[in-house]
Amino acid sequence: MSKVSRIARTIQAFTRELSRPASEDIINPAPAKRPRIGIALGGGFARAVAHIGVLKALEEENIPIDFVSGTSAGAVIGAGYCSRVSAAEIENFAQQARFRDFARWTLSRFGVCSNDRMSRLLEKLVLARSFEELKIPLAVSATDFATGEGVMFSAGPLLDAIRASCAYPGMFLPVSVGGKLFVDGLLGHPVPTQALRKMGADRVIAVYLNGHWVNSRGPRHVFEVLGQCFSIAQEKMRAAWQADADLVLEPNVAGFAFDGFEHSTELVRRGYEAARAAMPKILGWLGTTEPALAELAMPEIELADPLGGGSMPVAPLIAK
Repeated sequence: MSKVSRIARTIQAFTRELSRPASEDIINPAPAKRPRIGIALGGGFARAVAHIGVLKALEEENIPIDFVSGTSAGAVIGAGYCSRVSAAEIENFAQQARFRDFARWTLSRFGVCSNDRMSRLLEKLVLARSFEELKIPLAVSATDFATGEGVMFSAGPLLDAIRASCAYPGMFLPVSVGGKLFVDGLLGHPVPTQALRKMGADRVIAVYLNGHWVNSRGPRHVFEVLGQCFSIAQEKMRAAWQADADLVLEPNVAGFAFDGFEHSTELVRRGYEAARAAMPKILGWLGTTEPALAELAMPEIELADPLGGGSMPVAPLIAK
């Protein structure tokens, strides 16, 4: 009889085990790992001020940025941000900047301006002198003038790498770094998304400033001829960098002059609106859908086109 009892107890125990809620097996579930987010900032001279608006919107929602890459003026703004200068402080800096603050006219067969003044300007904005001192990892795009290869600086001296990234061909003299000459990074990496993947980003935000340099009236000077040519080439290269982007923001900067720093407030607004429009998708990466900041209706401003056009619409975005 005892043997039958033991069999009965075994069956009862087995039955209890099968009916026990599965949740009892989970004592301390591991927290979900958030994706590492990178942001790639393209070039655009004064129009790159729109990047500040994007960063401002991300700050408002406490979106963590783990990696930053930048080309040309995007590298300047990225370097400031990676050294823990707030978007508001960078905006204030941009509102006071003018073309003469970083460009010096010069007589040279390699260009008509030197950007050596940029070093003093960068010293005021960027709270670091090397990549290693930055609080957020940064990669800066430049183009090897001899080989045409795109190069990403991510270690060593910081300021000359940024100057090289901003050396727009024909306008600025090439910049020497480590014994080699470099020009603007837009020729190799217009929007350096691939670098962010290599740095470890799981999600990549790309900010693309697709604003042509001239309107239907045609160019005003040789710089606009060069700028329009590079703008066309940059659009043709789009597929290469967009393949590594999870989200593409395109603040509408059409009509702003390349040196239109006096329009900084409006440019920041354009970037801000583009980022706010994409915020539900970005928050979705982090497991939430409700923005911390109320989505207020912002009336469209009627901004006079510096090149003679009309008002500019709200920026579009492209998401994968």
